[in-house]
Amino acid sequence: MATDPSEYDKAMPAVSAFLEKMERGVNRTRATHTGQPYEAVRQALALALDEEGARPMVPQVVDELARQISEETDR
Repeated sequence: MATDPSEYDKAMPAVSAFLEKMERGVNRTRATHTGQPYEAVRQALALALDEEGARPMVPQVVDELARQISEETDR
């Protein structure tokens, strides 16, 4: 199934904007919750993503990001 290259060009601004919102939410959570218990990180991350407008998110992606932030140590 071939995709028209112009469709990609049309979608990229929205994809880029979404990724920036997601990155801000992850960075906010990382700054305040690195190394904390998974459930606290998961809840904070979900809230940060909501506040940034980075929804809807695939739950498994949020779970994995929360796990990584929880397991990190301060740099």
